[in-house]
Amino acid sequence: MLENLLEGAGRSIVFGGVGIGLMAVGFLLVDLLTPGKLRDLIWVEKNPNAALLLAANQIGIAAIVFTAIFTSYENFGEGLLSTAIFGLIGIAVMGLAFLVLDWMTPGKLGEVICTPERHPGATVSAASHFGAALIICACIA
Repeated sequence: MLENLLEGAGRSIVFGGVGIGLMAVGFLLVDLLTPGKLRDLIWVEKNPNAALLLAANQIGIAAIVFTAIFTSYENFGEGLLSTAIFGLIGIAVMGLAFLVLDWMTPGKLGEVICTPERHPGATVSAASHFGAALIICACIA
């Protein structure tokens, strides 16, 4: 019993590290898609649009990681690899969803995200990010 508990704890640490790493990559993606430094937009300027987009991104990535772990292969290595692969695919799909939405709407979506006043385009963009993540979750399951 103790051996199973320790093995499970070790797997949790490894999967947690992969999940946090993927969330960091998601942060970098949103930072790349928006003008300026994302950390300054959110924590210094308290920009609600950037915060909403990043929150949707992070929750979406967490949902992908959760789904990948929950449906994980019996083999730990395969489960870990599938989690990393599906996480990266999800991040890429979220980035693509942002670019498609940017293409379909007037102006530059990155600039809309950076405006200090709450903008409905940020809500739509956040929903697009989270929706893209749910699509990947469905593919995993």
